[in-house]
Amino acid sequence: MVPEPTFEELFHSAQRSAYHLEMRDAYGLDEDYQEWTAGNRFDPAERWPWWIDLVSAAVSRGLTVHRARVVSEPISTYVRYEHELTSVHNIKAGEVVRWLPRRRASGLALPGNDFWLFDGASVLFNHFAGNGTMTGEELVTDPAVVELCVSAFAAVWERSIPHEEYLPA
Repeated sequence: MVPEPTFEELFHSAQRSAYHLEMRDAYGLDEDYQEWTAGNRFDPAERWPWWIDLVSAAVSRGLTVHRARVVSEPISTYVRYEHELTSVHNIKAGEVVRWLPRRRASGLALPGNDFWLFDGASVLFNHFAGNGTMTGEELVTDPAVVELCVSAFAAVWERSIPHEEYLPA
């Protein structure tokens, strides 16, 4: 049995695009988040240089990296944390990030889990426990599931607000 590729392998092998859809208002409340809520600001490039290296190398070779976040408003403290770090982390790495207030997503058909979509050909679902900790990943190449994710991401992207224009409520 051939092992499934890791996230990093999927990212490195993508030729055109890597799209990420996030739909939770909080993820694992790790030490970085706890430090931020305590008022200790830090440089994400120092904490997560591997992400900036991974994304900037991919963008340099021509990969389009988009991230869309569906968020409830008023936003949670966790989403405020994400929003503050986005410019100095995700954007700096080369991602294009947009935000979609959940009220504007009501008419959209969205999958039940966050996902990464690679080249419109494979989907890596991220599974989380109720407290936001990641419980696993699931790679899917079924054309019907991939198409659902392609159309869901496109619909969210079309309605969403660019990071530079989104003012969290």
